[in-house]
Amino acid sequence: MKQRIAIIGAGPAGLMGAEVLSQYAYEVHVYEQKPSAARKFLMAGKTGLNISHAEPVAQFIQRYDQAEWLAPWIQQCDATWIQNWMQGLGIQSYVGSSGRIFPQEMKAAPLLRAWLKRLADASVQFHYRHQVCDLKHNQLSILNLTTAQTEQQQFAAIVMACGAVSWSKLGSDGAWQRWLSANEIQPFQASNAGVECHWSSYMQPVLGQPLKRVQAWVEGTEPSMGDIVISHYGLESGLIYKQGRALRQLQQAQQPMQLYLDLLPDLSIEQLSQKLQPSKKQSLSNLWRKAGLDAAKAAIVRELVDKTLWQQPQRLAQQIKKLKVSLTGFRPIEEAISCAGGVKREVLSPQLQLNSNPQVFLCGEMLDWDAPTGGYLLTACFATGRAAAEGVHQYLQQHP
Repeated sequence: MKQRIAIIGAGPAGLMGAEVLSQYAYEVHVYEQKPSAARKFLMAGKTGLNISHAEPVAQFIQRYDQAEWLAPWIQQCDATWIQNWMQGLGIQSYVGSSGRIFPQEMKAAPLLRAWLKRLADASVQFHYRHQVCDLKHNQLSILNLTTAQTEQQQFAAIVMACGAVSWSKLGSDGAWQRWLSANEIQPFQASNAGVECHWSSYMQPVLGQPLKRVQAWVEGTEPSMGDIVISHYGLESGLIYKQGRALRQLQQAQQPMQLYLDLLPDLSIEQLSQKLQPSKKQSLSNLWRKAGLDAAKAAIVRELVDKTLWQQPQRLAQQIKKLKVSLTGFRPIEEAISCAGGVKREVLSPQLQLNSNPQVFLCGEMLDWDAPTGGYLLTACFATGRAAAEGVHQYLQQHP
């Protein structure tokens, strides 16, 4: 009789775990409380599924806050492996100019359909609208949301791939946290989220507009180049997400959250100062525009730079090249693309087995690691899903 394995969650980590386990002689059951699989994955792919990044793997690994922990698994599930895996599903990929890897069609749905078909063909059993309400040792209490009936099921091993706590409407509601003790979990925080600051009414006309080609950094870190969107609550973009870890460290240390911007990185202070020299023939607005400050950049300068400096070219140039933005915090975790925090490394074995319950293995975003957007999040979900599944197989070989 085949040993039965349960996987809780049909996101990328859970599906990758199911794929690995389906290659062995197990009966694999995937429980998903939503009516369909991988809803957050599909949402992420609506504007183009960035599945990984083609930079050298040593550099790739350093994007994670838990680089040493994740490195062995990432090395086995790097960009080349992911591209070959996609090709095996009939999905061609390409590397964009930024190094990001996308499916040729840019969409997540065709890849997911092909993946689910392969899993079904491998006899993986999916139970949608089935909510796991409790986990004790190797037993699950499962509520069928269609019939409102609850049943108890026992398994040889259980893989938790339940996600974190952002975008709960897509399935990652964090309810699983009650199955573990509080000291096994690092509290979740918003990651890859917008940052908040107080704008005056003067900023109203430029809300929603981008600050194009700017540099951003936190004191003590290297500047990064990109665009930033001015939102009603503050600032948002991938460039902002890159600063998240450093900003979170300031927040945790109860230090002021300060972000610095270079609005015109292609000009030196001296060049900019020369362009800002006052002229009787030009208005201040026209002078700034010709210096390179479009409407959005000019507005944020007026918002954040003392008016007494506007007519002082050298000092104004210094401000534009290092514009300090005082932040009040991050957007709510529910809006965050991902989360920092989760199940701690020290409560897990090297095979991602829960020390307090050796029949349970964990993977994906519910683990305590963090990374910026750019394909790093999905790659780590794939990699830890594979690692947890291999851990299950090793365990069951030793404990038949």
